[in-house]
Amino acid sequence: MEIDRPPQARLRIGLTVNGRPVEAGIEPRELLLDFLRNRLGLTGAKRSCDVQVCGACTVLVDDVPVSACCTLAYEARGRRVLTIEGLARDGRLHPLQDAFIEHAAVQCGFCTPGMILTALALLREVPAPTPVQVKAHMKDTLCRCTGYWKIIDAVVDAGRRMQAGEAPDAGGGAREVAPRGKP
Repeated sequence: MEIDRPPQARLRIGLTVNGRPVEAGIEPRELLLDFLRNRLGLTGAKRSCDVQVCGACTVLVDDVPVSACCTLAYEARGRRVLTIEGLARDGRLHPLQDAFIEHAAVQCGFCTPGMILTALALLREVPAPTPVQVKAHMKDTLCRCTGYWKIIDAVVDAGRRMQAGEAPDAGGGAREVAPRGKP
């Protein structure tokens, strides 16, 4: 037996995503993760556990790491959202992205966007974290491939790089971003 449901009212929201203003009509129960991936084509944040446990869907909302899989898009109205796609600037990787590459802290890459954004939040609070501080801050971001030490080393190194003058919010990494679909 099929039951007809009344159509859901669409809500209008305005927010800033990766430095750009966005206005859209959304469903009341639309998740931020689905909004970013399906509506804006920003696929860096991944769906994995759907219960705020793994960190694969992490984005920054007003500089705070949030699980986009459990955050309503409506909750982001009027706020600033940063995804991994918004981190590189002017064709240059952010020092944190560069450090992840240099330290081989990336293997399958599934968790990497969430790891990097979680680490960025830490580096904004603690510019020169110790490995113990990194480990404690990253405890809610899970990786099945790396064993974590390379990630911890990359975050500590990125903190050094950023303190040495590689602008944390304006890119500045040594590597250029490869155009999509090209090696």
